[in-house]
Amino acid sequence: MASELCKTISVARLEKHKNLFLNYRNLHHFPLELLKDEGLQYLERLYMKRNSLTTLPENLAQKLPNLVELYLHSNNIVVVPEAIGSLVKLQCLDLSDNALEIVCPEIGRLRALRHLRLANNQLQFLPPDLGRSRELQYVYVDNNIHLKGLPSYLYNKVIGCSGCGAPIQVSEVKLLSFSSGQLTVFLPAEVKAIGTENDHVLPLQELAMRSLHHTYHSFLKDLNFLSPISLPRSLLELLHCPLGHCHRCSEPMFTIVYPKLFPLRETPMAGLHQGRTPVSFVAYCCSAQCLQTFDLLS
Repeated sequence: MASELCKTISVARLEKHKNLFLNYRNLHHFPLELLKDEGLQYLERLYMKRNSLTTLPENLAQKLPNLVELYLHSNNIVVVPEAIGSLVKLQCLDLSDNALEIVCPEIGRLRALRHLRLANNQLQFLPPDLGRSRELQYVYVDNNIHLKGLPSYLYNKVIGCSGCGAPIQVSEVKLLSFSSGQLTVFLPAEVKAIGTENDHVLPLQELAMRSLHHTYHSFLKDLNFLSPISLPRSLLELLHCPLGHCHRCSEPMFTIVYPKLFPLRETPMAGLHQGRTPVSFVAYCCSAQCLQTFDLLS
């Protein structure tokens, strides 16, 4: 089996194939042959359905830079590395039927992505920036039973969310949650604090992070100017990759969000979902002012 796999990949490399089918191969690890030397620079579509993969390699984008479609349906993937955000040409990503509990924020920043399939996983929240790109039009998260909140960017896009929103005891989850009336959603793990309409002053750390981000992007254009000694590594990484951007004004957010819930069943999209779904759209705002002025339907 291993020699047959190597032969298949070697032929694809030599003949510069654009499509490679590695479904039903009982793979437990991403094939090293795919990552050798320069990888498969011409490959555009990779099919690896129904294997036993648990993760993806960090250098995936480096070795397969021209991937347009990646099909990983029915594996055991628990973690998707941040490096997937470097697949700049990726238009379709299928991670259905895996074991994902978290989707890395970088997936929400894939500018060419049009189709994202995350059904039948174990997700409890989605990245705040998911849907910010206008290219992303189809998102399927069906049967993530504890997923209750969808980023408001996904409003007016094609969404599959049947089987989501089952009750769960908040005490069982090590995440911040936000409640409005009878609705409760879990917030991304990166969120350290929740603001309300009465919180008009930002925490000092958040103010400092936003000021640094604005300074270096406006004047120096390069955060690499900061030496590793300038800031703790965790804060330096956060400067490079904010937890999200305000759904009202696009200001980057680093440690605090001001959330606002819009039950899907109370929006014009309710008819598309038979009006029964307990899922809500979540607007992640950067301040009390944006929270007060955000309108999902405008």
